[in-house]
Amino acid sequence: MYAGKELLDNAKIYASKAIEYEQKKQYNEAIKYYRRAIDSLTRLIDLYPDSIMNKNYAYYIMLYRKKVNELENLIEENEGNSYEGGYESQETSSDSEYILEEKPNVKWEDIIGLEDAKRAIMYSIVYPIKRRDLFPLGWPRGILLFGPPGCGKTMLMAAVANEINATVMLIDSSNVMSKWLGESEKNIARIFREARKLEAQNKPVIILIDEIDALASSHFQEVGGETRMRTQLLKEMDGLIEKYRDRLIYVIGTTNKPWMLDEAFIRRFQKRILVPPPDFKSRIELFKFYTSRLRLDSSVDFEELAKMTDGYSASDILDVCRDAHARVIEEFFERNNGRGEPRNITMDDFKVVIRNRKPSITKELIERYQKWFEQHKAL
Repeated sequence: MYAGKELLDNAKIYASKAIEYEQKKQYNEAIKYYRRAIDSLTRLIDLYPDSIMNKNYAYYIMLYRKKVNELENLIEENEGNSYEGGYESQETSSDSEYILEEKPNVKWEDIIGLEDAKRAIMYSIVYPIKRRDLFPLGWPRGILLFGPPGCGKTMLMAAVANEINATVMLIDSSNVMSKWLGESEKNIARIFREARKLEAQNKPVIILIDEIDALASSHFQEVGGETRMRTQLLKEMDGLIEKYRDRLIYVIGTTNKPWMLDEAFIRRFQKRILVPPPDFKSRIELFKFYTSRLRLDSSVDFEELAKMTDGYSASDILDVCRDAHARVIEEFFERNNGRGEPRNITMDDFKVVIRNRKPSITKELIERYQKWFEQHKAL
């Protein structure tokens, strides 16, 4: 396995394990795996200092470090609290901990394709900020981005946050749900209260709920705390739509499993946008973008590559480019021991990689997204 791919795969595995332990309230184990993910991504950046993906890796390093700090603080607080004989209300979070202090450096022009999503976001977010007076009936406050993983949902949100210089408040099940009775709904209320304070300073606020299905999914059996938390979230979203109609506060949810969402939440998102795998034209542009810093042989045909990667996600295409480059680098060190310069990447390199790397998204899954979109679309 190539070093870069191995480090990235390890980072994904470690982050997944960290989330699992965090959900089980095993915070020390979660911290250990978050730190391992940070180490893998840091080594990946060091190994490929010119990679165009480094800004994304740096973004996740920042998020994981923030998680480690939060969990360490939570462990200290829990060690000092006793709740024998029943639950007590505990303040386990501060309003500011949800705010992303450093936004990733993703520009609007970095987003390739996804024209429907771009248009919906421009109308809902960018235009009202520039000319609020042109929207006497208000504008959409809830936006749901759904689709297969690796197709650009997070990149879209990063780009729009930079476009409008918004404050981003990132929340998910791990930093909202609490074992303390009544704390989960208080966390939700605090987030929206802080958002209103920030917006009152004439700065747009995006409340980004990553993997919203974990907070707003349909459950046949759930504990009372989850029910109250979801009710509070619905109440806050209704307030934005009705009570604060002229406020520049947005709730943007992302999910890979839209069919898991409760119908009550689906209705609160006035815009429901499918973020699909890249089409033929977008795949051409993605190959050009990802290989812009690589040395290519004249045999490389972007249109042919786009034809060969139908159904691949943007992340899959990045992996194809990375693996084609890795083939050349591995060969270079094996044959020349690092002396001289490696050869250019050829079309044959790409063909070998594509034969051995199938898309991460199945046709059946794409059809399922499309069916849900036809039933719930709101562009």
